Amino acid sequence: MNHPVRRRPALVTALALACSVALTSCTAGPATGPGRASASPASADPASRPDLKAFYGQRLRWTDCDTEGYVCARLTVPRDYDDPGNGKTFVLPVARAEAGKPDRRIGSLVYNPGGPGAAGVQSLEEGMDEAFGRAARDRFDIVTFDPRGVGASVPALTCAASEDEAEEEEPPVSEGVAPLHPRTEEERTAAAEGARAATEDCERHSGGLLRHVGTQDAARDLDVLRAALGERELTYLGWSYGTSLGTAYAELFPRRVRAMVLDGAIDPSLDWSQRVLSQSAGFRRSVDDYADHCAEIAGDSCPADSPDAIRALIEGLYTRAEREPLPVSEDSSYAEYGGMDATAVLDAVSMAMYTPEDQWEPLSRALAAADAGDATELGALDEEEPAPAEEDPAPEETDEVTEEDSGDEGSGATEDLTPDDNEGAALTAVNCLDVPHPRDLDAYWDALPRAEKAAGVYGTAGVTAELTCRGWPSGGRTPHRVDADGVVPVLVVGTTGDPSTPYEEAVSLADQFPGGMLLTYEGMGHTAYGRGGACVTEKVDAYLVGLKPVRPGAIC
Repeated sequence: MNHPVRRRPALVTALALACSVALTSCTAGPATGPGRASASPASADPASRPDLKAFYGQRLRWTDCDTEGYVCARLTVPRDYDDPGNGKTFVLPVARAEAGKPDRRIGSLVYNPGGPGAAGVQSLEEGMDEAFGRAARDRFDIVTFDPRGVGASVPALTCAASEDEAEEEEPPVSEGVAPLHPRTEEERTAAAEGARAATEDCERHSGGLLRHVGTQDAARDLDVLRAALGERELTYLGWSYGTSLGTAYAELFPRRVRAMVLDGAIDPSLDWSQRVLSQSAGFRRSVDDYADHCAEIAGDSCPADSPDAIRALIEGLYTRAEREPLPVSEDSSYAEYGGMDATAVLDAVSMAMYTPEDQWEPLSRALAAADAGDATELGALDEEEPAPAEEDPAPEETDEVTEEDSGDEGSGATEDLTPDDNEGAALTAVNCLDVPHPRDLDAYWDALPRAEKAAGVYGTAGVTAELTCRGWPSGGRTPHRVDADGVVPVLVVGTTGDPSTPYEEAVSLADQFPGGMLLTYEGMGHTAYGRGGACVTEKVDAYLVGLKPVRPGAIC
């Protein structure tokens, strides 16, 4: 549900099509045999170790956030859970919206807004608590945090040069156009070299962090947060990538879950190529939905007068942008690159599939303008104001945990500087670490025909985007079915027309959780809770507040 880094527009950087490791993700017992997680984490509680006692003993010190109505704190977690006493830590911002009816408060409801790479604190200060139903807001403190390496975490990931380094670099120039389906040896070599350069940028600037930002470690941070909040059990809601985080938590700490909602589900049993095919097919279907339903939602703004004409216009823009970048105005962020290449156009169209009710009308106007010769509006669709750096990133002092050394010498990570916007860097880092990728280039080229058959250019662009992960540090996880014996019934919410986390993955995840429940939302767009109407809100809130189960086959 988040935007990719776009430092080199000529490269295929359509990570929006590959972020459901996602952007950018539940009824029988766990499967047996091949494909299951290697060991049951419930047999040895990861939080019971004496060397983690100081971290689990923290209590949050709340102060007013910059935004009125919210309170903020900081949580210190070990950089390396295998060696928590080495003095290296992450300090994670935490924010809270207090329960509307404190006299009837149940506890804290922790959420993750997605990504990977989305800053939870910023999302809450921008009003994300309003996405929760009134019943949930009345009975819970709504709490979130910036995961390790993300947002205002200290240290934070970055793959970009510092201001001083940038001044020494030559201004960016257009590297030509990159096809959405590299076919020739020259095109494939260029794609592989571009991906290698992107990986090297991240290694150069955040090398010491890259092995420590995976979802498994973030899930352990989530349990430290639970303890710091004074909660015996966790009540949790995760959107999109937040479903991966929630699943990992349930596997590590199955008996510490009070209630868990996973909306926009990611299936942990899929390997890298299956994930690409699943998500890229979802985007292709959503673009078809846009063509079919544009008139209903965008009205007279639609860029053509029939679904087939809309599809032809979009395909025509891709083709034109593969020959030559589409023109933009001088003040566009794409001007320095000579315009929008095909990947940038595909990114803009794909990202607009997330919330049809908000994005289809401006997308329609932007497509019409691009077809007429000006892609400026199309390029501006996914531009956002970067999150400001915090002025004082030092942790709250405690009697037991201090941040003695948050940096790594020579890694480019610093204690005193939070990147303005590291969403893309975090998205890449977490996705690449969480899911093993082949080192052999032929594996990617061999996947291209399957991807083209399944999803056209959305599939081939998605495969090529995965090349960045080819040279990435390897994590310890492998694709597996959920192993969470002893967890309470988990509620998975799936949207039938979800572009980024296709409905089929929700069905699969619900089936993998013991006692898992599935709530189906018949609609378009990414995720359902907070945008799927009263039916979804009432059922999710009834589960969160009163632990009321959702009946099999429930549909909204």
